[in-house]
Amino acid sequence: MTFSSKIAALVVGATMVAGLPGLALAQSASHNDVARFLAGMPPSADSPLTALTRSQGWQRYAKSFDSNWDALEKRQLSRVRAWSERNLKDRQSTLYYMFSGPDFLYADAFFPSANVYLMSGLEPVGTIPVVSERTIAALPRIQQSIGTSLQLSFFITKQMRNQLTGGELAGTLPILYAYIARSGKTIREVGLVNLDRDGNLHPAMGEARGMTHGVKIVLAAGNGPAQTLYYFRTDVSDGGVKTSGFLQFAATLGNGHGLLKSASYLMHSGGFSQVRDFVLKNSQSIVQDDSGIPFAAFRTEDWNFYPFGAYLGPIAIFPGRSQPRLGELFKRAKAPPLDFGIGYRHRIHDSNLLLAVRKEPLKSRVPPSAQATPPVPPASVPIAQPASPPAREIAVGDNAPAPADKQE
Repeated sequence: MTFSSKIAALVVGATMVAGLPGLALAQSASHNDVARFLAGMPPSADSPLTALTRSQGWQRYAKSFDSNWDALEKRQLSRVRAWSERNLKDRQSTLYYMFSGPDFLYADAFFPSANVYLMSGLEPVGTIPVVSERTIAALPRIQQSIGTSLQLSFFITKQMRNQLTGGELAGTLPILYAYIARSGKTIREVGLVNLDRDGNLHPAMGEARGMTHGVKIVLAAGNGPAQTLYYFRTDVSDGGVKTSGFLQFAATLGNGHGLLKSASYLMHSGGFSQVRDFVLKNSQSIVQDDSGIPFAAFRTEDWNFYPFGAYLGPIAIFPGRSQPRLGELFKRAKAPPLDFGIGYRHRIHDSNLLLAVRKEPLKSRVPPSAQATPPVPPASVPIAQPASPPAREIAVGDNAPAPADKQE
């Protein structure tokens, strides 16, 4: 039985509980208390949601969530954070995580201190969650939505679209809430937002036509500095970004870093060149598996490359996306192993990551006071004696159609 089906079996049928606060009272709960409740974590002692946690359904849900999260922490997340600590020395700048869906889990594991997280996907934002008695019976929906993310490290878009549309706890916001809470962060503010075609941000006033819909979440680690997460439901293909204002807004966030995983090799085709070029132009470093930016698109005179794990080529559902010279780099550099799984080849010994670090710092596009220290190259391959970079690769599969419907 899967993790999500176990949760469903535990709480299905748990609905109205006598003596618990009604919807009006639950609406007064803070965003952070709602997030903790949805994550199977106790809210603050004075929260109106505390009474709801006395439900046997919620308690069984929380116990199972704790158990499975502890396993995920030991198997995966603690190791990702340790890799990040060793290899990514500047983690405060904006993180550009295109094709992310609601995957704050890995955004935080790789870049826990980013001042801004910019995330995007095809999944709907949904409404700001409000917890009531009915929510207990809907909790399995969160587990069904995040099941592959917990087990395989990525979402499956078509499954999520069905799970996140309509009904209680619809949209990506419940998942973002749960992942933020489980990552140890506190939610301070939440607001729905819209982008106009020029990239200007507006408070959302309903589903405005011609606007790109999103959410802005202000969060922090304990009493630490505020961090801002933006998630936009948007098509980042060349045709989509032409009118969405998404890249124009992204350009206001300053130079940063890129994170790309399980990106369906979309940027290997000609239809996603603008978002690919934006990440290349505005990132001081890029962390990605082989499904992200094709190796051919990097100017080797501008970047140093640090491969990790094993490059085995794409899985069968992505034919024509093999990158022979990327494979040569992994062999020549004697890439150190990864101790966690990531991407489509999610087993530990099959996974790969490429860390690309600029040889020269980008010119600042943010005030000096907001700048972070330039990244220090990882110790595994000294910057003064980098692994011999491969010659620029011939584009692979540019004429092949992009896999359908797989922007996260």
